[in-house]
Amino acid sequence: MTISYNWLCEYLPVKPTPEELSTILTRIGLEVESLEKFEAVKGSLAGLVIGEVLTAEQHPNADKLKLTTVNTGNSEPLRIVCGAPNVAVGQKVVVAPIGTTIYPLGGEPLTMKKAKIRGEESHGMICAEDEIGLGNSHAGIMVLDASLIPGTPASEVFRPAQDWIFEIGLTPNRMDAMSHVGVAKDVCAFLNNLEHTHKYLVQLPEIKALPQADAPLPISVTIDNTDACPRYSGISITGVTVAPSPEWLKNHLQAIGVRPINNIVDITNFVLHETGQPLHAFDAAAVKGNAVVVKNLPQDTLFVTLDEKERKLDATDLMICNGAGEGMCIAGVFGGLHSGVSDTTRDIFLESAFFSPGGIRTTSFRHGLRTDAASRFEKGVDISNVVFALQRAAALICELAGGKAASGIVDVYPMPKQKTQVETTYAYIHKLSGSNYSPDKVKNILRSLGFEVLSETAEGLRVAVPFSKPDISLPADLVEEVMRIDGLDNIEIPSHVTISPALSSHPDEEGVREKVANYLAGNGFNEIFTNSITNSKYFTPEVLEHTVKMMNSLTVELDVMRPSMLETGLESISHNLNRKNEDLFFFEFGKTYQVLEKGYGETNHLVLYLTGKKTPETWMHKSSPADFYDLKGFVINVLRQLGYSQLQWVESNAADLQPAWEIKVKNQVVVTLGGVTAQKLKQFDIRQAVWFATFNWDKILGLLQKSDNFYKEIPRFPAVRRDLALVLDKQVRFAAVEAAARAVKSSLLQDINLFDVFESEKLGANKKSYAVSFTFLDTQKTLTDKEIDGVMDKLVKTFETQLQAEIRR
Repeated sequence: MTISYNWLCEYLPVKPTPEELSTILTRIGLEVESLEKFEAVKGSLAGLVIGEVLTAEQHPNADKLKLTTVNTGNSEPLRIVCGAPNVAVGQKVVVAPIGTTIYPLGGEPLTMKKAKIRGEESHGMICAEDEIGLGNSHAGIMVLDASLIPGTPASEVFRPAQDWIFEIGLTPNRMDAMSHVGVAKDVCAFLNNLEHTHKYLVQLPEIKALPQADAPLPISVTIDNTDACPRYSGISITGVTVAPSPEWLKNHLQAIGVRPINNIVDITNFVLHETGQPLHAFDAAAVKGNAVVVKNLPQDTLFVTLDEKERKLDATDLMICNGAGEGMCIAGVFGGLHSGVSDTTRDIFLESAFFSPGGIRTTSFRHGLRTDAASRFEKGVDISNVVFALQRAAALICELAGGKAASGIVDVYPMPKQKTQVETTYAYIHKLSGSNYSPDKVKNILRSLGFEVLSETAEGLRVAVPFSKPDISLPADLVEEVMRIDGLDNIEIPSHVTISPALSSHPDEEGVREKVANYLAGNGFNEIFTNSITNSKYFTPEVLEHTVKMMNSLTVELDVMRPSMLETGLESISHNLNRKNEDLFFFEFGKTYQVLEKGYGETNHLVLYLTGKKTPETWMHKSSPADFYDLKGFVINVLRQLGYSQLQWVESNAADLQPAWEIKVKNQVVVTLGGVTAQKLKQFDIRQAVWFATFNWDKILGLLQKSDNFYKEIPRFPAVRRDLALVLDKQVRFAAVEAAARAVKSSLLQDINLFDVFESEKLGANKKSYAVSFTFLDTQKTLTDKEIDGVMDKLVKTFETQLQAEIRR
C-alpha cells in the first residue's frame, strides 16, 4: 500500500515529520517498508535561478551561437554561450550557474562546469523546458514573465511538487488501512492514546452543496441479486467537460504511482485512495432506459471490457446493466468498452456500491482482472461509507469538471447491515497481551478507532464494531487493536521465558527429510519441484481408471492429478536437455494421487533421476555415463543413512522401467528403481538413458526405528574375511546368493560382497563363477577359526542344496 505524506497530512490535526510519522505507522502495525522522496520534477529545480538577458551578440566563431551576459542577481553578470534561436535582450530566463545539476527529460543528469565553446568561455546555461524537466519542448529557451526578479530561485517560481512516499506492508485483513483517511484514523487514535485525550480527530473534507442542473436526469436503480450487492448508490451529473485534471490532483495521483487520465477518471481514483471506496462513472448516454439494473447475465454471455477484449461471462459474474438488459460493467471489477467516460461525454451516472467480497474475488481471478477496485472489494469495503464517497466525488466533479447535479442521490439499501458486536473481559485482554491495560485506556483506544461501547461492567465491556473493520469478530481481535494502538514496541519482553520441554515424535519426519536431502545435495543432486497437476495423455487407459481427474482444469494440458512422479520429472529433464543442460542428477519430494474405493488417496514419494555423464571429462579421467549401478549406489546409501541394512532385492515388472527392481524391507516394497523405457522417453523427446528410483516415503517413515540412535560403537575386535568362488547357472543372480546367505541367520555374518564375475567355456555350458567375500565379526570377543569354519560350512551346504552351486577349491 502506497501512502503520500502530504496527502495524509491533509486529514491530520497535527503534522509530524516524515520520519516521526514513519515511526508511528510502524508502531501501530502499519509497517513502513520504505520511505522515499517524490519529486514531480527531478531535482526540484535546485540551484536554478531566474536571470535577465542583458546582452546577446553573435558568436565570432559560430553562426548558430550567441554570446550573452545574464544578470542572476549577483554583482557580476554571467557570460553564457547560448545556442537557442529565440534568445534576446531583456528576456527573463531560467539559468543553471556553474555547480548546478540539471535533469533533462530522457537524459542523464548534467552538472554545469566552466567550459570553452568555440573559443569563448561559458559560465552556465540558459535552459529550455525539457532540459530541466518542466516540459517536452526544445524549440528554444523558456521566456518567463517580465515582472520576475533576477536571482529568484526557480523553485520559488514554479513550485514543483515534492512529497515523501510510504510503502506500507499491509496484511490482508487490514482493508481499513487501504486509504489515506483509514491510515489517518489510526494515527489519530495513536495520538489520543499517547496523550490520554480525544482531541485528535480526522479532518474529513467538507462536502459542499451541489449546484443543480436546469433539466433533471433521473436514473432508477434496481438490485436483482441483493446477496451479491447489498447496497448500491448513484447520482446523475450533467454538463461536465472532460479535460485534463488540475496540477494538484495530478500531483496527488502521480505521487502514489497512479497515472492521470482525465478529470472524471482521476476524481474517482482520488476518492478511492482517499476513502477506500471504489467508484465508477458511466456515460449517461449508455444507460438506456434511464435505468441501472444490478443482476447476473446468462452463462457465456459475451462482454467487451475497457481493454477491448471480448470475454465470456460466467452465470455467477455480477453485472451492472442498463434498462435494455445490456451489460455496462463487470460489477466491482472492470468497466465496459462502450459505457465508459470519453472525451465527448457530457452527462454521467456516478456509481458507489458495496459488493460481496467472495463474488468479486472469484470473478476477478476468473477473468484475470486484478484491478484496484477488485482488490478492495474482495477484502470488504466500509458499507457505511458508500454515500459519503459518492457525495465527495460528485462535489469534486461539479467543482473541477463544471458539472451539475441532475438528480438526488439514489441509495438502494434493502436490508441495512447490523454492526457486529463483540464482548471481552479485561482479564482476557491481560492474558492474551501480557500487559495490564487499565479499563480507561482500553475504552479510549477503542472509541478513538470508532468502536461504540454498548455496555460495561467492572470485568469487561461489549462493543459495536465499526463497518470499516469487517475483519473484527472475536475478542482476540479487540486485544490486537488495543495492543496495536498502544504501540507494538510497548509490549513487555520478560527477562526470562519459562517453557516445558515437549517430547517430539519419532522419527522426526522433517529431520529425516532434511538428512536425506543434504546427502543428495552433497553428492551433486539438484532438488526440483514439479507440478502435481499433469497431462492425461502420458498415461494408459488402465492407469487413468484410478487417476484423479480435474473437474475444472485450467488448461487442456493440465487435467489430472499425477498418478506417478516419473512423468513430471521427465518434463523437467526434457526442458533442460533442450537447453543443452545434459548431465542431470535430480531429486524431488512430492505426492501422487489415486482414486480409492471410497474417496481419494495421497502417497508421499522421494524420487531420483539420473541422466548424462556422472563426472565431467578431465585430463586425468575420461567421462562416463551414469548407469544403473550408480543409481543403485545412491539408493542403498540413502537407505543406509536411515538405518536400513537388511534389504531384499526382487525383480519387478514395473511399468515404464526396464530393467526394474524392487527393494523390500520387512517384506514391504519401499523402493522401485530401474531404467526408463525407450517408449516412455520418446513421449518426451528424450534421446539419452534416464535412470529412475521412487521411494515410498510413507513406508520409509513407517518402518524407521522409533529412536534417533543410528550410531554404534566402533568394534574393539577385528573382523575376519573369507572368500568363496561359486560356479552357478547363468540365470542365477547375485540377489539369490545373498538371500541364501542371509537365510543361514548367523549373528556373526556382517557383510556379503560380490567382487568378481567370471564366465568361460571351461566352467561348463551356461555356467558362470561368482567370487563372493563374507565378513564376520563378534563385538564381544576375537573370533576363532573354528567358529568361522562352522558358519562357512553352513553357507557352503546352503549354496549347494538351494542353488546347486559348485564350490571352486
